[in-house]
Amino acid sequence: MHKNSSQRASVLQHVSQNVRRLRHVAELSQSALAEKSGVSRRMLVAIEAGENNVSLTTLDRLAEALGVAFTDLIQAPDNRDPSRINELAWAGVHPGSRAVLLASSAASREVELWEWRLEPGEVYQCEADADGWSEQLYVAEGCLTLAIGDQQHLLRAGDFFSYASNCIHAYRNDGEVATRFVRNVVI
Repeated sequence: MHKNSSQRASVLQHVSQNVRRLRHVAELSQSALAEKSGVSRRMLVAIEAGENNVSLTTLDRLAEALGVAFTDLIQAPDNRDPSRINELAWAGVHPGSRAVLLASSAASREVELWEWRLEPGEVYQCEADADGWSEQLYVAEGCLTLAIGDQQHLLRAGDFFSYASNCIHAYRNDGEVATRFVRNVVI
């Protein structure tokens, strides 16, 4: 598990190197990639310089524009086993809140496996995914409030929930202890 800021910095370096490399492979200028992805050129320059904390949504947009999987952007460039990612992809406001992309498996469509931890009071707001995407959640510890549109679902340790993720949704820890859950994203 990633426990310190140097490991977070290494992920930003991976993203920086991978975006720059993949942009060159696609023969796109920064301006062209910015236009194709809907990510501002200023943000793209900062990402490629390793200076910007980038959102998961922004990474999804860049991956789509580059025609690659999300995992291709965050994994170490020299990773020998692309099915084992194990990279910190998000750190929350509250110390200890994080999302670690554990693995990715090829299927008829791509599937991502994530481990999440939310400290008490932490919220992660998700934009709507593309039509046809879905998520599966399994809560290992604590309680997770899953907000889908205006509906709220309270998931306790051992609970599992599957849903279409093509709408705004959020993960929230309203409890007094950390919540750990596993998230599968089917693209």
